[in-house]
Amino acid sequence: MTGGEATRRDGTAPEDERVPEDERAPEVDQAPEDEQPPEDEHPPEDQQAPPEPGGLRALAALLRPRVSPGQLIGGLLCLLLGFAVAAQVGSTERDTTFATARQDELVGILGDLGQRSERLRGDLRDLEETKARLERDAEGGTALEEARERATTYGLLAGTLPAEGPGIELRIDDPGRGVKALNLLDAMEELRDAGAEVIQVGDVRVGVDTHFLDDRDGILVDGRLLTAPYRFLAIGDPHTMTTALTIPGGLVRTLEGAGARVLISRRAKVTVGAVRSP
Repeated sequence: MTGGEATRRDGTAPEDERVPEDERAPEVDQAPEDEQPPEDEHPPEDQQAPPEPGGLRALAALLRPRVSPGQLIGGLLCLLLGFAVAAQVGSTERDTTFATARQDELVGILGDLGQRSERLRGDLRDLEETKARLERDAEGGTALEEARERATTYGLLAGTLPAEGPGIELRIDDPGRGVKALNLLDAMEELRDAGAEVIQVGDVRVGVDTHFLDDRDGILVDGRLLTAPYRFLAIGDPHTMTTALTIPGGLVRTLEGAGARVLISRRAKVTVGAVRSP
């Protein structure tokens, strides 16, 4: 049998020469040639994509701002958040300054603030008084009134004018003659320190150069002899002067220790009639 005869007339190979199905090459479906689009075929001119914009037009389109309402709200929130953070940082720095201060430093700060507040109140009072004087000056009487006030003040300080006002009377009885000139000098200084504006001892008006000397018959005040009981008249705040004289270990205790009896009388009106020669 020849090679041509080995093949059946119907075109199939004999059974012993057939290739098993699992070893056959996979078949690939191919589209019919009439269904494949021709490679050189192009869409019509009216269906082609429009030409891309030029360089300047594309750049302008890219740079054109596109702001939405959401972006505006977000920017506003960021701005408010920045202000809040800055305020919080400043407040934290101030709080840290006081939080790290010692107790004595805080006391000093409070004291300084109190003094500043008091000075400001004093300045405010001065300004109000100045305003009132300027208003009175419009009527033409300010200068004359101030001159009279100064003359009265200088006269009271110098002791050349009589005075009256609230104050106290201090009476010192000395039955044992244990009171000395130094004790009366201490009494005068205590009254001055307590705010006494005008003082009279016996019939002597106290001045800036008043002095006390011991004498065998009594005590000399500015060269004038005074004898017990010694009587002081002082114009000022009665409560303040009484408190200053009666504090423990103060003038009253000292005089009582010397054998004297002390009487303090508060008065709504004390008249000081003694004056000094100009």
